[in-house]
Amino acid sequence: MHRSSFLALLVSTALGLHSFAAEAPKPLKILLITGGCCHDYVKQKDVLKEGLEARANVLIEHAHSPDKSMKPPIEQIYGKPGEKPNPDYAKGYDLVIHDECASNQNTPEIITAVLQPHVDGIPAVNLHCAMHSYRFGDYKQPLAAGADNGRWYEYLGLHSTGHGPQRPIAITFTDPTSPITKGLTDWSTGNEELYNNIAILTAKALAKGKQGDVETVVAWTNEYGPKKTRVFSTTIGHNTATVADARYLDLVTRGILWATGKLNDDGTPAAGYGPAAK
Repeated sequence: MHRSSFLALLVSTALGLHSFAAEAPKPLKILLITGGCCHDYVKQKDVLKEGLEARANVLIEHAHSPDKSMKPPIEQIYGKPGEKPNPDYAKGYDLVIHDECASNQNTPEIITAVLQPHVDGIPAVNLHCAMHSYRFGDYKQPLAAGADNGRWYEYLGLHSTGHGPQRPIAITFTDPTSPITKGLTDWSTGNEELYNNIAILTAKALAKGKQGDVETVVAWTNEYGPKKTRVFSTTIGHNTATVADARYLDLVTRGILWATGKLNDDGTPAAGYGPAAK
């Protein structure tokens, strides 16, 4: 081969590799918050990381507290005793997954810090007991718009305060036009908790769950705050068997991609954000 031809081949190969590298987006960096009462977060945090990273171009990092109380000390956010909470806890992340069970975390200053990244435009996904966190005052009653103890529900777009027994839930997708639910099929969980709906605020329902004669919204989207931050939530996910279910992980993955603007209208990941090639 002539030297000039060999050099041309090297240049062509280098340009091709550069083009490939330029086209491959970085993984979405996600902060997964876990800890608190009533759930096996030690297992579930790893099930979520493995399942979500297998389904999309995402990198999950943990903010976990092993504390089993209803007021877990998640120091990365709440600060250590005597310290102020950290409103910049999500800096550098593309999305936050709230999967903590902090039902007795009722300090307004901490709640403000937890919400701040989402006020600033960082999207979020909320799973199960996150819906019953950060509550205080007479939260079991319908709350007036703008109530100080209603800020978490305003962010979620839905007000829930309790749940029924652990029994299977029949899930029906109610909005087949949403890219989150498009092509997904109805299914029934194993034993799970059906959360109540005290009020549907600004939520856009995606799915309902039914136990016996009781039916409530169990998955929805919301646009929160002045920046219309995208928020996806599902009340499903108490037991590890449900969290590990492929149908659950598929739904949560789509919620992540929708919230970050990486989900096509047909429910497929945007280019570069699907699962890594094996």
